[in-house]
Amino acid sequence: MSEPMLALTGIAKSYNRGLPSEVNVLHGIDLTVEKGEIVALVAPSGAGKSTLLHIAGLLDTADNGTVSIAGQDMTHLSDSKRTHMRRAEVGFIYQFHHLLPEFTALENISLPQLANGVPRSEAQARAQDLLERVGVGARTAHRPAALSGGEQQRVAFCRALANQPKLLLADEPTGNLDSGTSDQVFETLLELVRETGLSALIATHNLELAARMDRQIRLADGKLASV
Repeated sequence: MSEPMLALTGIAKSYNRGLPSEVNVLHGIDLTVEKGEIVALVAPSGAGKSTLLHIAGLLDTADNGTVSIAGQDMTHLSDSKRTHMRRAEVGFIYQFHHLLPEFTALENISLPQLANGVPRSEAQARAQDLLERVGVGARTAHRPAALSGGEQQRVAFCRALANQPKLLLADEPTGNLDSGTSDQVFETLLELVRETGLSALIATHNLELAARMDRQIRLADGKLASV
């Protein structure tokens, strides 16, 4: 049996560790995401889902436990190697698009590729292709301020996939949109993930969106349970 794309084992995290005001956020989390699987992480605000996603994506470190991506233990890597793995293997999508306002849609998607050493012409061609696939190919020359909320988030999806990661982590990816736009944009995301064969862990508090994924797990009081 092949290794899971993401494996978290015994993940624990607290803030202000050892101080009287210590807050325990995660308690011995065990979680796997198989290759090509889309998993919904269902949790209310403040439950620790962002912390869990940041640890899974190597943006933060756990107090205890291990993180493996594609069978490789990430726990004791140096900061530079963690940065390299994060850039090469992991795509992130947040509730707010965080696009660079001074750059066009095409440039926002090209820049991560350029930082990864991809030639400019190749980076721009991939950016154009991704924008076409999410239905905003005609908006490549527009800066974020000239795009609707749904268009901005579609561009953010493309940016997350620009370097062809193996794992996608998304934190309330449509939580900043109205319900009608959210439904359409989320469907676009699922289609894109399935089309590219990615593994994905997507945090949401929307049970209707969660039901469209392959599997649901619930985070409450720093612990996971199947839905």
